Amino acid sequence: MIDVDLIGKIRRAFFDQCRPIKEIVRTLSVSRGTVRRVVRGQKTEFRYERGVQPAPKLGVWVTVLSEILETEAKLPRRERRSTQRLFEELRGRGYDGAHDSVHRFAKSWRDERARVPVQAFVPMSFAPGEAYQFDLSHEAITLNGLPLTIKAAHMKLSHSRMPFVRAYFRETQELVFDAHDKAFAFYGGACRRGIYDNMKTAVEAIFVGKARQSNRRFLQMCSHHLVEPVACTPAAGWEKGQVENQVGALRDQVFRPKPRVKSLVELNAWLADQCVGFAKRTGHPEFKGRTIWEVFQDERTSLMELRGPFDGFVEKPVRATTTCLIMADHNRYSVAARAAGRMVLVRSHAERIVVLCNGEIVAEHPRQFRRDQVIYDPWHYLPVLVKKSGALRNGAPFKDWDLPPGLAGVREKLKKHPDGDRQFVKVLAAALDHGLGAVEAACAEALAAGIASGDVILAVLARQLQPPAPPSITTPDALRLKIEPAADCGRYDSIRTPL
Repeated sequence: MIDVDLIGKIRRAFFDQCRPIKEIVRTLSVSRGTVRRVVRGQKTEFRYERGVQPAPKLGVWVTVLSEILETEAKLPRRERRSTQRLFEELRGRGYDGAHDSVHRFAKSWRDERARVPVQAFVPMSFAPGEAYQFDLSHEAITLNGLPLTIKAAHMKLSHSRMPFVRAYFRETQELVFDAHDKAFAFYGGACRRGIYDNMKTAVEAIFVGKARQSNRRFLQMCSHHLVEPVACTPAAGWEKGQVENQVGALRDQVFRPKPRVKSLVELNAWLADQCVGFAKRTGHPEFKGRTIWEVFQDERTSLMELRGPFDGFVEKPVRATTTCLIMADHNRYSVAARAAGRMVLVRSHAERIVVLCNGEIVAEHPRQFRRDQVIYDPWHYLPVLVKKSGALRNGAPFKDWDLPPGLAGVREKLKKHPDGDRQFVKVLAAALDHGLGAVEAACAEALAAGIASGDVILAVLARQLQPPAPPSITTPDALRLKIEPAADCGRYDSIRTPL
């Protein structure tokens, strides 16, 4: 194929220097046909394209190879074999041709069927503080040495492209609420509009066009932060393409290789640092010469002021069992004994479970994300234990009870007494009236005196309730007697009259 540099020399020699074709052929060592083709046309480049690629040995195998490609086209891309693997399979069946023939045929076959009409898009531009985009993804990590798939909440400011990502065990609504609170706190403010896909935690029904029936609690969250929610068209990820791109970019930057952490608290602190580091070293796609972090610093002044965290919980009525347990999120949690057998409201927050009975909190526990766990608070069972002191020894809530040091010391000493459990339950019951702090102080005083007895500890508590002795009155000098009377019982005898 003739080079463009040689074409330029031929054209200059013929048109500018007016040299004959015979001389050009001799000087530049090219054929007459090549010179005539260059000077008779206006082209400055010639391309050679092979019309037909001969593949004599592949010819009889085209049908077999087409069937294999047709079958693998239905599989996900990650499960399709490379052309090298296809070549090896054909070799195993008797094909004795070259790999290049298989590769060219497979490439042309796939390219022909991959042709789809190209969609055109309009580039978007957002003002500072105008909008953010939100999405969720599944990522792989190593937690305490074990592989785990977690849910990552992604948010991205549409103007500055500032990223935020936070990890959760699940994809429930209360965790989405918490992700918004943490993201707005990270940014130092909120945008006026939020762009979402049609996730079930936000959208309950999709109607024609942009009409949506949003979830009531989700609308409450948006109202709290003064955010206007906007839902994308179903299966139109390009409408929030920035955050879709962030999912892939941060997955490559942060989650490959898989992070090895001991808790999600450690992971989320590390992810926040990674987001800042990514923003500081990545240039902004629109503002050339500036990083994402620099543009974000300017956008901060345009964000709406924080309204405080949204009380994002999911509420569900359940009935507490007679063993003072309620079911929440595939786990059982203890409640105060006064709620046993009654209907209660269970509020699931991102990190805790709160139980209410008639508007009063009867239990609050750290939330557990493993299934089939039983979480006890032994103090919930104290009113029952007062009536059934024998349950102290084998009661499930009281096993491995983490007591304060004073109470733990008293319990250890009372184990040696025949009625030690009964005495210790009397001490525990005093916490209902005196408070745990007072009981702990009384136990510490009893242990210091070397006397660990239920009656002694109750006596110490009773003494603490006695009012202090009134202060003595100091008599002024003006009221003092000059002659103080002397006690003389004989004066009473002098007034006695004999009968």
